[in-house]
Amino acid sequence: MSDISARLASELNAQQQQVVAATKLLDEGATVPFIARYRKEITGGLDDTQLRLLEQRLSYLRELEERRGFILSTIESQNKLTAELSADIASAQSKTELEDLYLPYKAKRRTKGQIAIEAGLEPLADTLFNDANLSPEQEAEQFVNAEKGIADTKAALDGAKFILMERFAEDAKLLAKFRSYISQNGAIESSLIKGQEQAGAKYRDYFEHQEALKKVPSHRALAMLRARNEGILQLNVNPEPNSENSAQLCAQMIAEHYRLDIKYKAASEWLLNVVQWAWKIKLGLHLENEFLAAMREKAETGAIDVFAKNLKDLLMAAPAGPRTTLGLDPGLRTGCKIAVVDSTGKLLATQTIFPHAPQNHWDKSIRTLEQLCRQHKVELIAIGNGTASRESDKLVAELIKANTELKLNKIMVSEAGASVYSASEFAANEFPDLDVSIRGAVSIARRLQDPLAELVKIEPKSIGVGQYQHDVSQSQLGQSLISVVEDCVNSVGVDLNMASVPLLTRVSGLNKTLAQNIVNYRNTNGVFTKRSELKKVERLGPKAFEQAAGFLRINNGSDPLDNSSVHPEAYPIVKRICERNSLDVSSLIGNSDFLTKLAANDYIDEKFGLPTVTDIISELDKPGRDPRPEFKTAEFKAGVEKISDLKPGMILEGVVSNVANFGAFVDVGVHQDGLVHISAITNKFISDPREVVKAGDIVKVKVVEVDAARKRISFTMRLDDDIDTSNKPAAAPQKQRNSNSQQPRAAKPKRDNGNAMMGNAFADAFANAKTKK
Repeated sequence: MSDISARLASELNAQQQQVVAATKLLDEGATVPFIARYRKEITGGLDDTQLRLLEQRLSYLRELEERRGFILSTIESQNKLTAELSADIASAQSKTELEDLYLPYKAKRRTKGQIAIEAGLEPLADTLFNDANLSPEQEAEQFVNAEKGIADTKAALDGAKFILMERFAEDAKLLAKFRSYISQNGAIESSLIKGQEQAGAKYRDYFEHQEALKKVPSHRALAMLRARNEGILQLNVNPEPNSENSAQLCAQMIAEHYRLDIKYKAASEWLLNVVQWAWKIKLGLHLENEFLAAMREKAETGAIDVFAKNLKDLLMAAPAGPRTTLGLDPGLRTGCKIAVVDSTGKLLATQTIFPHAPQNHWDKSIRTLEQLCRQHKVELIAIGNGTASRESDKLVAELIKANTELKLNKIMVSEAGASVYSASEFAANEFPDLDVSIRGAVSIARRLQDPLAELVKIEPKSIGVGQYQHDVSQSQLGQSLISVVEDCVNSVGVDLNMASVPLLTRVSGLNKTLAQNIVNYRNTNGVFTKRSELKKVERLGPKAFEQAAGFLRINNGSDPLDNSSVHPEAYPIVKRICERNSLDVSSLIGNSDFLTKLAANDYIDEKFGLPTVTDIISELDKPGRDPRPEFKTAEFKAGVEKISDLKPGMILEGVVSNVANFGAFVDVGVHQDGLVHISAITNKFISDPREVVKAGDIVKVKVVEVDAARKRISFTMRLDDDIDTSNKPAAAPQKQRNSNSQQPRAAKPKRDNGNAMMGNAFADAFANAKTKK
């Protein structure tokens, strides 16, 4: 364990005692949000990001140690464990290194090399390997034996070749040498499979493509791997793309590794043939598969990271707050579904209107909306951004214009995942008698009031902010997204008397059963008036209470501290502050003049140190503060409702719907997101679009190019760019750039050059990633 903690400390840039303390807490069942918030003294202030990485790497390193022990015992049982091999296994830093060392001792099916060894040909292989001056044919004559299946010298030499080939392929040091070389110099090469030009048109950027392995970004790697799986592309790993014959170079590396003399000696030609075949048949194929797998793993990690960051931005979007809201789920033939919810999210009324073709009940629909808004004192109208959204937006605009006294505000809301919620078991239990389509309108209204509280009801993968999300490990993706949801929920805090089961499930220390028990208790006994009542909930023991209590809030409860992030275990500190200063809790909370002058050091004790006391004072100053930003909305331009309405040079306001490694996608209200390439986001050099934008941001963009037929839109956020208003598929917006400005990527390896329409596979896929109903 000391070796693991030392390694983790190095990786986290932390002290070993911090890692040991955090590990102990995790092993005792503490959650990352709880440790990050309430155990700062113990961990030395490790934050949630460090703790998540620690949790992940701890699992990997423990599996590594378990595997190390198994391999040592297995080889020892074979009586083949030398001191040198034992030292090599003990010092292996990864599972790959361990498996390389274990490879020669691993049980496997009978190979040609093993058959040759059984036939007694290993001495021949060793002889020719050690002395290139000997004649292979003459040495092989001694091993011809028809009874053993060695009919002639050729068969004997072939057997010796197979033995050496397998020996080379199982040499851990040789494998490590090739890995290091290919990692630094290798390239991924893709080529079109004959006859697939039309079927693979969207992958045309990769028909003849070469790129350094160490530089290929996740979106391009996943695009190429998907194209290979679809039978469009062939992928190869070239160890040395600058060499005219990389296979010959690799064979030379094998010869040099073993100091084989493959020139001007009797056995030179035979040995050269052995190393060439060893590379071609064994090492080359093995390493190519390994590097393609590593490229996929790295790309998946990158794609999962993109999804996690976008999901966090979406979940932490500004809530409109507790205001009566009308949710409108647009539709054409089947009509627009209406749901009105009160400030707590309780459903008040439902309706279906038919303002669009073929019914065209426009005026009647406006009257219905007016009646609902007046009756329930609606403040906000949330319009889903799916089919007929802009037509419905126009309908609501007329309603607002004709009824200014109602003081209504309309907001376009992403309905990604609404259909998933509508058909879910939870929605069915919540609204058993409600039509599935109406449930979607309820979800749209509620997600405007509080995106976090509503979106936790939907499987994170269905929210539609991922990059090649179906091409990555679904288990890793799921675990990463669950962690994001948990961190967001606990960062904001949860109203104990209003929270749904899905929301409570994400609270530190709770699970689905405990969340349901909390709701059952609430339904039976009425609202919670103090946090301590949680201890009465069935199966909610001391550990769960400790982990959860600080993240659960009670408005208007008997103790004002219950509506803050101060943990119940720390209430004595607040009591001490009150007693020493002759104040009650109510007078203390929000008393900035007093709290800013309070010396935290005066209240630390053996249990609570300076970090906790400082946090408590900060929380008392602004209790229950929401870390999410202020609520703002984008105004889509009137008259711009479909792609054909877009013209180059237009400046529009929109919402960032997604951020990828290569740029940001922006929704301007035309039912198709457009791409702002990374080089068109800002005049400054950036390596990641998230340095400037995140999902949910309201931005202004200029239309660069429109391809209505292929539903492709290119934007720039550099509003002073000169645009070709002829809208011909041509060059990108160009402007004079200084040495600090964002530069296009190199021409080779091929990349998008910053102008571009979404003419490549990753952009095509990403443009469709926004899940519709």
